[in-house]
Amino acid sequence: MDLKESTNQRLKVNSNTVCLIRKCTPGDIDEIVEMCREHAEFEKCSYSVKGKSEMLKHFLFAEEPVLHCLVAAAGSRLAGYAAYTYDFSTWNAAYYLHLDCLYLREYARGSGTGLALMREVAKEGLLNGIKEIQWQTPEFNTAAIEFYKKLGAVTKDKVRCMLFEKEIIKLLNI
Repeated sequence: MDLKESTNQRLKVNSNTVCLIRKCTPGDIDEIVEMCREHAEFEKCSYSVKGKSEMLKHFLFAEEPVLHCLVAAAGSRLAGYAAYTYDFSTWNAAYYLHLDCLYLREYARGSGTGLALMREVAKEGLLNGIKEIQWQTPEFNTAAIEFYKKLGAVTKDKVRCMLFEKEIIKLLNI
């Protein structure tokens, strides 16, 4: 496989649908935000779409973007997306690719679309000198965990901790 060949990869999702894996465009943002809402609902989290389109456009299409996104386009709609950032590991003293979200709409699951997106994410990482990809998924998402293990992913038990603005302010006593 030539790593530098185009990201535009086509695959058949079902008898009626062909997906094109490509980099997202500004015209995809509203649908990506809608898939973020669907993803949050699937993961039993709250989510507000307010202001998300503008923020994502800013971070995805800046001169030096901090967020990157590939989409699986099925005709005029998106079947899924993979969003990622480059982060740094103190332990490894190296950059790694952090897969922030891999989400497929229900009709695209089990079709090879997730594998195609993961391959393109991996290719982008290698082209940028990355030797490790990290991500997380909820324990109840057993189908995703099975899929990731088939890819060869190694799992590590950890608890994800978060502080939101209210707790940050409280922590700082302000």
